[in-house]
Amino acid sequence: MKLTCNTKELNTACNNVIRAVNAKVTIPTIEGILMECGSGLLSLTGYDFEFGINTTLNVDVEEAGAIVINAKVLCDIIRKLADEEVTIETKGTSVSIISGAAQYNITGIDANDYPELPSVNGGYPLELEQKMLYSMIIQTVFAVADTESNKPVYTGLKFDLQQGEITLIGVDGYRLAIRKEKAAYDGEPISFIVPKKTIRELIKLMDTESENKISVAVGKRHIIFEVENYSIISRLLDGEFLDYRTTVPSVTATTVLLNTRDAIDCIERTLPVIENNQKNPIRCLFENDQLRVSTVSSLGRVVDYTHVNTSGDRVEIGFNSKFLLDALNAADTDEVRMEFNGAISPAKVMPLEGDSFIFLVLPVRLKNEN
Repeated sequence: MKLTCNTKELNTACNNVIRAVNAKVTIPTIEGILMECGSGLLSLTGYDFEFGINTTLNVDVEEAGAIVINAKVLCDIIRKLADEEVTIETKGTSVSIISGAAQYNITGIDANDYPELPSVNGGYPLELEQKMLYSMIIQTVFAVADTESNKPVYTGLKFDLQQGEITLIGVDGYRLAIRKEKAAYDGEPISFIVPKKTIRELIKLMDTESENKISVAVGKRHIIFEVENYSIISRLLDGEFLDYRTTVPSVTATTVLLNTRDAIDCIERTLPVIENNQKNPIRCLFENDQLRVSTVSSLGRVVDYTHVNTSGDRVEIGFNSKFLLDALNAADTDEVRMEFNGAISPAKVMPLEGDSFIFLVLPVRLKNEN
């Protein structure tokens, strides 16, 4: 194998692909990046048996071939090269990397030892606008569980596809995020759950200014996202997911309209005296077109107020400040509507009109305030 390519382009590609390399897996092949070249293209692949990233670059190919190079070593070398072009040549598993006056000679691994990436044949094709999907992910991924302490299936973001509509759902046992949009989909209803790690890597590669769409192929066990010139391959999570449609409260005793930024600022002013979000909840009193936020800890006590529009019953309710802030920050509207059915029922955060997003936040039982 022998090729010459732009150093900057190769560096960018390597830094993206290495994110699919699992350094914790003590298998030399999996610690590497697969490089394959031919017909003027260089393909780079990182894969850890559950998640993979592949991309291609236009390069000058003198001799086609393939090799696996330790990802960290390769990325460290390419990152430090000063010349605009780099030449990579292999003889067997010996690799020569030359750029300007710098020359490296390292040992690679036979490409035949690299695992084959899963394919999705006969899956459901789907095309989505990048800007729309990015917005939907940002507004739901915050509610996806980080650990498997509750249910492994909750460490993924659920996609629900019906005719003409796509819904994303995230849940972690304390909050629920639902985001709906119209979509050009006319297939049969399907749903699948994508691991949070995959979703986080996907949005890093998305260009919200691009008019190119993201192509999605969904199989029984795997999914492939095609974004710009990258392919992301991931296993899907399997398990019984929360029936989110029946979880959203249908009864409302109190409705509050509030300025999103004002509410966030009011809550954030309580943070300096909060030692632990679980042990020091914030106390929110909605009454007479006013929100009173307070909290107390060994560090001190704070009370703050902001104007709101309330209708219905007076309600005093406690929250983990982080969970409520996450929901308010995820709202993409200047004002939001909050709905309550007492102090022990989940609070709903929604747009003023419609239900394009619904965030549920479980309340925290409050102790008597001295």
